Amino acid sequence: MFTRSIKILLILPFIMLLAACNAKVTEVTGPRLPDYQIIAESRTVVFIHGMYLTPTIWDGWEERFQAAGYATHSPAWPVHELSVEEQNALHPNTELAALTLSAVLQHYREFIATLDEEPILIGHSMGGLVVQLLLAEGVGAGGIAIDSAPPFGVISVSPVFLKANFPHLNPLASASRPVKLTFEQFQFGFANGMPEEQQLSLYQEHMVPESRRIGRSTLTLQAKVNTKTARVPLLLIAGGKDHTIPAGLNNLNFQIYGDTPAITDYKMFPDRNHLIIVQDAWEQVADYALAWIEVNQIPIMIEDVATQAAMDTHDNPY
Repeated sequence: MFTRSIKILLILPFIMLLAACNAKVTEVTGPRLPDYQIIAESRTVVFIHGMYLTPTIWDGWEERFQAAGYATHSPAWPVHELSVEEQNALHPNTELAALTLSAVLQHYREFIATLDEEPILIGHSMGGLVVQLLLAEGVGAGGIAIDSAPPFGVISVSPVFLKANFPHLNPLASASRPVKLTFEQFQFGFANGMPEEQQLSLYQEHMVPESRRIGRSTLTLQAKVNTKTARVPLLLIAGGKDHTIPAGLNNLNFQIYGDTPAITDYKMFPDRNHLIIVQDAWEQVADYALAWIEVNQIPIMIEDVATQAAMDTHDNPY
């Protein structure tokens, strides 16, 4: 045990250096091969919210996607169906404390099975990890993971990451009691860089208590993603000022798909925090997602592969 601890301490500086370098990468278009799957001609989108939030965080995105011709759904996680006010009034809710990532995954599997067509999945934060896990299972026509929680095995020792995630990762806090972020914790982890008046408004409008078991699940096999299997396209979106899921961690997440026989792309928006989906100019992120979906519904041609290979030779982001 002592030897293992020493090894971990020795590699921590290299992990921090790698994450710092990755944080500067703004966009990577992954390989395309003719046998790679594309996004099916689905006109249905399922939005998946993250920890401490409810489906209302997606209201603007749903309107924008509906205007583009999509039918949208944003089902709440289990024990997140009530209003923000009602959920906060129930704190501490023992039913919420027992909620696990596995239960959230099963909830979305069952919901998606009721739809008339396989939907495109878009998730934020822990919802982004749900998207990754479902795509690896063969669920979904395509996926976008925004500021995604990391799968099992993808770690960060960034001080801002540790501070932002400490409320649910705190080893001294019992998992039998849910966690409710203070306004100060929300300011640092979710809304850094925003005017305080806007921070307070977002905190009151969207924040709810959360299960610590969910937050800790990324350290367990519940969060293990199969990166070797062929699947539909996946886009990972990062915020350059995100404290909860720093851009470097997002890019490390992207890199685990290096050998995946599937389209996997990465985009970082430099001045966005963890609330990238409602932050000012969120429409730019939504429009990027819409355009990415349309491009990746086009079959991959052999000449496209040759063109990309030539570009990669002259412009390798690493």
